[in-house]
Amino acid sequence: MPIDAAEAVAAEPRSSEITWGHKDVQLYHLGVGAGLPATDADELRYTLESRLHVLPSFATVAGAGTALAGGLTAPGIEVDLAAVLHGGQTVVLHRPIPVEGTAVSASRVQAVYDKGKAAVIVLRSEVSDAEGPLWTSDSQIFVRGEGGFGGERGPSARLELPDRAPDRTEERPIRPDQALLYRLSGDWNPLHADPEFAKLAGFDRPILHGLCSYGMTLKAVVDTVLGGDVARVDSYTTRFAGVVFPGETLRLRMWESPGRVQVVVSAVERDDAPVLADTVVTHH
Repeated sequence: MPIDAAEAVAAEPRSSEITWGHKDVQLYHLGVGAGLPATDADELRYTLESRLHVLPSFATVAGAGTALAGGLTAPGIEVDLAAVLHGGQTVVLHRPIPVEGTAVSASRVQAVYDKGKAAVIVLRSEVSDAEGPLWTSDSQIFVRGEGGFGGERGPSARLELPDRAPDRTEERPIRPDQALLYRLSGDWNPLHADPEFAKLAGFDRPILHGLCSYGMTLKAVVDTVLGGDVARVDSYTTRFAGVVFPGETLRLRMWESPGRVQVVVSAVERDDAPVLADTVVTHH
């Protein structure tokens, strides 16, 4: 069996050291659309090393995203990477991410769910530095053709939208070269750069990384609802609901409640085709 759920969940965590510096943070911020306009004081918090603070979604690329890649080679996991889709992502912050850091990432398979025609692997990474826990990251990996092994189906609830108009609607343009810039933070999948490879995958042109849309969305929430204060973010979760292409525009509809922002993200140019769903930022 390509996936042995019991073996995968029982395996010991894999630990690795990760490091990052201000250039890694600045490159990530540029990759999720920061720096426009280039001299704007609010944008300089993402791009100028003397004013830099770290968007919490940077956790998904710290150490070039090695935790995610390592999880797919864990004991009990043997899958065809061509059948793998990133289904969802959650980051829980234990304290603000420093601009420069060295930390230990302990990664393990938290759960394996049987969805019938597919399996969902939940990869958890717990990251700590010398001062203690920094963040916990859960990646939900959808593997086509690997279900039917008799395991638990796992959670499948969808968030209901509030019964009112959004409190805020924002639009964020995606630069035509944004996928080329974002991939320099560690996701080298040619699906996001090579037109021929994209066609083999069923797309007429390269698509944007889901985690790029994830970062763009958090930046929009921080900049508008949270007054630009990244340290107020406690957690951030989403489900990847559809693709978006470089050059398109993200429409973000936000519903605010105490300590919580619920967001739905769609592609403006394709009649609001879904991009991110079940998206929640919790904050203090």
